[in-house]
Amino acid sequence: MTTERPLDRELEENAEATLRDSQLPMVVVGNEARVKRDFWSKLKRYLGRIPFAEELLAAYYCAIDSRTPAQAKGLLFAALAYFILPVDLIPDFLAGLGFSDDATVLMMAIAMIRSHMKPEHRASARKALDDLERDAAA
Repeated sequence: MTTERPLDRELEENAEATLRDSQLPMVVVGNEARVKRDFWSKLKRYLGRIPFAEELLAAYYCAIDSRTPAQAKGLLFAALAYFILPVDLIPDFLAGLGFSDDATVLMMAIAMIRSHMKPEHRASARKALDDLERDAAA
């Protein structure tokens, strides 16, 4: 027989109220809109300085895929939005370090949703990267 302490019940009720009142779905919608609006321009601007560009693109293609579950999309759009944000933990303009925090956030998100990232997302990423590199060289 377990006895639930009043504090445990209060904590559980507070957690449920917080989730019920949270703006999480609006945050996810905002992240998705921000990514769809600003992703390509930031990627093109910093393409030569992003060693994880192919993973970044694969995450983008996975996030916009209608077959990707909502929770995975939310996590990927959050990581992609972090990449886009002009202010982050380590400023992007710092040579050698600038994108290390972005890469860490992205790799953690990908590790959490790895089963949803399909070969076609990676193939689309490779093709897009090849196209971007060809356009930059022209």
